[in-house]
Amino acid sequence: QVQPVESGGGSVQAGGSLNLSCVVPGYTCMGWFRQAPGKEREVVARIISESSSTYADSVKGRFTISLDNAKNTLYLQMNNLKPEDTGIYYCAAEPRSWSGDRWSCRGNYKKWGQGTQVTVSS
Repeated sequence: QVQPVESGGGSVQAGGSLNLSCVVPGYTCMGWFRQAPGKEREVVARIISESSSTYADSVKGRFTISLDNAKNTLYLQMNNLKPEDTGIYYCAAEPRSWSGDRWSCRGNYKKWGQGTQVTVSS
């Protein structure tokens, strides 16, 4: 089975930027999650329909999720990073949910990547 593969993590200083990538062929409903040390995994950003994405309040205005279908790649552009953004970032995917000729994402992710570490120092 094909599993998401994340890349692009690293260590940066506060205010810096990183661009995460996730490759998983055949999926459009995808999202980014993160888990900080000692905390539960939380949603960062996810695609919810053909024209809409949703973001955690803590990253709105700083992070941008995008999908390149031609490259089967999901991106997370992270700008103005803060120490509280530190954690392991995971990519997840699920099949689309169809209603007529429109699709949406239910948030019931079936495929998860191994994660990529993001560390932001102050």
